[in-house]
Amino acid sequence: MELSQLLSQVRYEVIQGTVHTRVAGVTNDTRDLKRRDVYVCIEGYDTDGHRFVPEAVKKGASAIVTAKEIPCPEGVTVIRVSDTRWALAAMSAAALGYPAEHLRVIGITGTKGKTTTAWMLRDILRRAEGACGLIGTVETDTGLRRFPSARTTPESCQLMAYFQEMREAELKSAVMEVSSQALKLERTACIPFHMGIFTNLGEDHIGPGEHADLQEYRWCKHLLFLQCETGLGNRDDPCWGEIFDRTGCRKITFGTGEGADYRAVEIRRETRGDCPGMCFAMEGREGTFFIPLPGRYNVYNALAAAAAAFELGVGEETVREALCRVSIPGRMERIPSGDGRCIFLDYAHNALSLANALGTLRGLAKGRLIVLFGCGGNRSRQRRFEMGETAGRMADETVITSDNPREEKPEDILADIVEGMRRTEGTYTVIPDRREAIRYALDCSGSGDVVLIAGKGHETYQEIQGVRYPMDDREIILGVLRGEKDR
Repeated sequence: MELSQLLSQVRYEVIQGTVHTRVAGVTNDTRDLKRRDVYVCIEGYDTDGHRFVPEAVKKGASAIVTAKEIPCPEGVTVIRVSDTRWALAAMSAAALGYPAEHLRVIGITGTKGKTTTAWMLRDILRRAEGACGLIGTVETDTGLRRFPSARTTPESCQLMAYFQEMREAELKSAVMEVSSQALKLERTACIPFHMGIFTNLGEDHIGPGEHADLQEYRWCKHLLFLQCETGLGNRDDPCWGEIFDRTGCRKITFGTGEGADYRAVEIRRETRGDCPGMCFAMEGREGTFFIPLPGRYNVYNALAAAAAAFELGVGEETVREALCRVSIPGRMERIPSGDGRCIFLDYAHNALSLANALGTLRGLAKGRLIVLFGCGGNRSRQRRFEMGETAGRMADETVITSDNPREEKPEDILADIVEGMRRTEGTYTVIPDRREAIRYALDCSGSGDVVLIAGKGHETYQEIQGVRYPMDDREIILGVLRGEKDR
């Protein structure tokens, strides 16, 4: 294809060479670059893609797209644009023939519930259509392959490649989680969303490398609904009006209060077999819906998925059957112990999600409620204070340990959590080694107790100083239950 074809939606200036040169593909990562690819320079938080232009040229890039003046040898076309992120998205879409236009793409954004809602909706559509694409925090499923995800919402060139695989697999629909960071950084530019879903908004992801303040965070969520046909929003959330303000999409709401287009009623806890969950009805519809996940907040997730499915033309029985069988790795995932204890694995990694999880599990505890968690490094310190205080108020026993310390010293993170704990009268134990901490939490629990292992959920690694070491909370828990000794 010709470079000029890829630039059809981009305002640009030719600094060197010609747009009539032949190109193979588009990338922003020199590690993935192949001969005759276009290299797009992206300036990130930690590094600047403009620095890697010499490497791109050495590997055979036929063109460079840049926002800055850069030296480049003759024979390589140089294109200057005002926004390289937009250019990357537009050129990637054009290079693959706009694959997202051949799918019903449903994007889900919100502080909490993106992963659970996405899995629920994916399971419903898979039951209705035979297969459904998924892009999210836990995994990516293109119909041709299924693999763990590196981030919630990938870079635009990766997204377009995944959509192309879904198109080749002849999928009809694709469900994807859309992070506020992805919207801010234009990773989802040029995607014609058939539907956007707003779950809720809380104070999170505010700090260095994320969002400057709550106003920016809210604005970024709002951006999704400027590029979708239908917007489905949580009417019970105080911010839903601002999220949909000045958007041209068709607006549909869900919730538990008066006025919601899809309203959950008769909400109650219910256990089927030994699986605690929630049961609810929907106003104007017959029968009830059961989800094998505890917590009122999971009713909202299920309601969002069901409402979206109904808007997409899926029948009630299909929705009901899919929801009652749903299981999401690391999201209120129960690990069977067979000894009277209830052990849950959950991704709760801020005060709001931890409070929701502990409030839900308190109702299941016949004995003590024990929680284990840590906090990630290179993130807001305020989150650590708040999580420590939340655990101190709501749990009977807290085990404080490491999460993903990243580039920070684990002891500094633990000290911040303890500072929050000391604002309460809660009992706590600090064990920096996560494996040892999990063993301790399980060893000190007994029949009737509920143990929540929080923070990492589906993750199978621990990130320390830029290196990801294998660590899977689920496998550690199962090892302790099998009586395995520390290795």
